[in-house]
Amino acid sequence: MMRNVKNNIKNYFSNGPKTVFVVMLLVMCVTVTIFNMKKAISVIVDGKAIQVITLKSNVTQILKSNNIALGAKDQITVSLDSKVKDGDKIYIKKAVNVKVEVDGKKYNILTAENTVEDMLKAEKIVLSGADKITPSKSKDLTSGLQVVITRVNTKTLEETKAVNFATETKNSDELDKGVKKVIQKGKAGQKVITSSVVYENGKEISRKLISEKLKSEPVKQIVALGTTNVYTASRGGNVRYSRKLSVRATAYTADYSCTGKGPDDPALGITSTGVRAKRNADGYSTIAVDPRVIPLGSKVYVDGYGYAIAEDIGGAIKGNHIDLYFDSSDEMWGWGARNVSIYIME
Repeated sequence: MMRNVKNNIKNYFSNGPKTVFVVMLLVMCVTVTIFNMKKAISVIVDGKAIQVITLKSNVTQILKSNNIALGAKDQITVSLDSKVKDGDKIYIKKAVNVKVEVDGKKYNILTAENTVEDMLKAEKIVLSGADKITPSKSKDLTSGLQVVITRVNTKTLEETKAVNFATETKNSDELDKGVKKVIQKGKAGQKVITSSVVYENGKEISRKLISEKLKSEPVKQIVALGTTNVYTASRGGNVRYSRKLSVRATAYTADYSCTGKGPDDPALGITSTGVRAKRNADGYSTIAVDPRVIPLGSKVYVDGYGYAIAEDIGGAIKGNHIDLYFDSSDEMWGWGARNVSIYIME
């Protein structure tokens, strides 16, 4: 056993120069191989170059060994499993956060696209020809950029609207003054309006008339307006009158002192119109008037006296002077002479 070991040692040292050469040759080959495996790679991230000397063979290994993280939306010019060679350049564009407001919603979009237009295409956000966008589609993307899209739609609308009816007022002496009565009810007509309407994000911003056509004519409303004056009598009820006069009212009776006729005179108490003078507190009494002011036969209402008919005249009754008939001298003297209003009824 010891003899074999000694022989091996002797043989090793006897071949020493040759062995040393082989070992040195192997070392040189390994060194050259390692040197040839080294690669100088440029990794350009958002325009900033990082020089990498590496023995790694694919992109994923190179990025990992140099602590270069790649986000889900980051863009890289080569595939992650591709092989690299000396002098290669790897371009990486980091994604930025862009705020997009569209269709009533707000989105935070992570993107590595270059412009607003590129980002819209990548996110499949489609614009119609009339839609508005701020900023412009050619704007370069930067972190925090706000993009607002306004949807613009134009619609042609047909609407049926009412056409107001006119109102005609006619005077009527059959109604008390100021009282109104509809004698023909009005009815609205209809018209069809065609318009071009522009909406922004669903809200109307402008409207242009295209056409307007009458569908049905309106029916005029006719209103009667009362013209007859009304006075509320002290004895109750309303007095409808055409004229009001301020007069001096005296009183008379059918006795001799007023008429010069005795009790046996057949003309006693007979008025100039041929009727017998009367005092009817619940109906119409007799009064004397100047026919030039109040025509005979006129029905009147005298304040404080009541309803009466102009059935008599008198020599002293001139102008705005009337004479009221009473059945007794006591009533006559009780009235005396007063300034009153008289309402000439229709």
